[in-house]
Amino acid sequence: MIEAVDIRPYALPLRRAWGSRRDTFTRRQGWLVRIRSDGLEGFGDCAPMPAAGTESPASALDALSGMRGLAVGRPAHGLLAALDPLLAAAPAARFAIECALLDLDSRRLGQPLRCLLDPHAQDTVAVNAMLGPLGSVSPAQAQSAREQGFGVLKIKLGLEPPDEECRCLQALVADLPPGVGLRLDANGAWGLGEARRLIAALDDLPIESLEEPLREPTSARLAGLQSLTSIPLARDESLAGLTVSDPAGLGVRRLVLKPAVLGGLERTFSLARRASAAGVQVVVTSLVESAAGLWPTVQLAAAIGSPLPHGLATADWLAEDLGLAPHVHSGWIELPATAGSGFLPYA
Repeated sequence: MIEAVDIRPYALPLRRAWGSRRDTFTRRQGWLVRIRSDGLEGFGDCAPMPAAGTESPASALDALSGMRGLAVGRPAHGLLAALDPLLAAAPAARFAIECALLDLDSRRLGQPLRCLLDPHAQDTVAVNAMLGPLGSVSPAQAQSAREQGFGVLKIKLGLEPPDEECRCLQALVADLPPGVGLRLDANGAWGLGEARRLIAALDDLPIESLEEPLREPTSARLAGLQSLTSIPLARDESLAGLTVSDPAGLGVRRLVLKPAVLGGLERTFSLARRASAAGVQVVVTSLVESAAGLWPTVQLAAAIGSPLPHGLATADWLAEDLGLAPHVHSGWIELPATAGSGFLPYA
C-alpha cells in the first residue's frame, strides 16, 4: 500500500553551460519523487526537457500533483496502469513515477532494478564522453578523454554554419588520438542539401555516428541520406510522440533512446528489444538528470545489453547533485549488486 508520496523541487547548477541548437541551460531543474510503501522507499527523477521531446515543466508538475492525490492509500501493484490516462502527455513525469515504483519493487525483492527488466542483465555499461559543442572542444580535451579510457567522444553540432563546422571537425581529427571515434549530434540543424554536403565531407573521418542531421526528419529523407554513407545515422528527439511498430522502417541504422522522453524504463526496454531484433542499433542516453534519474537509466542500459557506448557519463556536468551518481572508470560504469536502482539521497 502506498503510504506517502513526496515531490521535492530542485535546481542543480552545472559546471558549464549545456548547449545545443535546441536549448542551452546552466541549471538542471526538476522534482525528486519519493514513494513510500511497506516501510520501503523508491525514488524517481522528473526533469522535463521540452527541447528533447518531453512535456513542459508546468505539465509535468500538474501530472505529479495529480498522481500524488490518487496514489496514497492504493496498492503499488497496478498503480502505473491506473495512472496512465493522467500521464499520457507527460512522459518525464511517467518516467519518474515508474522509476520510483520499480525501485520499490526491486528493493522488496532484494535484487538490482536491472534484473527486474532482464534476469540476465549485464553488470557493466560502456559509456561515451560528452564534450559539448564543437566550438568549445579542444584537442587537449579529446586527449584527456582518451586518457580516461573513453573510446567514443560525443560532440554537439549545428551551432555554426555547416562549412565552418566541417573545417573545425577536420582540424580536431588531425590531432585526435588513435582509436577514438566521434559521435556527432546535429539536433536537427540542417536542411537536406546541407546534410548531404556535410555527410560527404565526413565520410573519410573517424565518425562513429551522426544523430538527427535533418530539420525535417522523415523516414524517407533519412533513408536516402543513410544510403549515401557508411556512418550510422541515428534518430533521437524525432522519436518523441511516434508509435514505432517497425524500427527498421525509421530510415536510420541507430536509435538513441531517452526513457524520460519515451515515458519510462519498460517502454524503452521493449522498443530497444524490437529494434535489436530488426537489426537497428540502440544507444541509451540521459537527459542530464540528477543521480535519481541517472541510476535507473544506467540500470536500463545494463538490461538492454547493447555493446555500444551509452550516453550516460553526464554526472560530472553537475556541480551539485541529489545523491552519489554512478561512477565512470576507464569508460565504463560498474553497477552494484545491491537491491534497487542504486540511488540514495544525501538528505
